Amino acid sequence: MPHFVIDCSKNILKIKSPNEIIKKVYDTAASTNLFDKGDVKVRINPFEYYTIGDTQDDFIHIFGNIMEGRNTSQKKNLSEKIVSELKLMFPDVPVISMNIRDFERATYCNKSMI
Repeated sequence: MPHFVIDCSKNILKIKSPNEIIKKVYDTAASTNLFDKGDVKVRINPFEYYTIGDTQDDFIHIFGNIMEGRNTSQKKNLSEKIVSELKLMFPDVPVISMNIRDFERATYCNKSMI
């Protein structure tokens, strides 16, 4: 926990390497001090087939899945920091966005909990 899943157009990976993108999101999330650094997980899903309105413009969207307990201000700060860093990294990408979803502690389970 947390999981940051990056959906993006396939072309994004021609601009910067997957490792550079993952490291930027990882480091930025860790810098907020909302999580233990070793717990941050980041993945990338590049898409070849998609539409943005009626265009094939490049895009990046991050789904931040975090354990409940952070307040709205903390989550807003997290989103803004990650989007800001990616905006610097990809100044010509027209769509860079993020949303955060809370995991419910009562229903979350992983194998170490069994």
